[in-house]
Amino acid sequence: MRAAWTIFCLSAVILALAVGLAHLLVPDVVPVGFAEEPQSSWAVMTAFVLRAIELIAAAVSIIALAFLAGGLIRRTVTR
Repeated sequence: MRAAWTIFCLSAVILALAVGLAHLLVPDVVPVGFAEEPQSSWAVMTAFVLRAIELIAAAVSIIALAFLAGGLIRRTVTR
């Protein structure tokens, strides 16, 4: 259980950092190649990498919460 909490907290911190960096570095850039206005390639690539980090961290935190919920349910059922 303690490892799941550690993983959840670490992924939440990484998610917050990635969101903060995305708003700081590339605030108005969409992480796709096609946009109405031309965008620099470094900004598009940075936004894409930061969005990928955000999505991975969110998925890891959801999986950790699922493990925590399963352990809590198992503990209450076996008592």
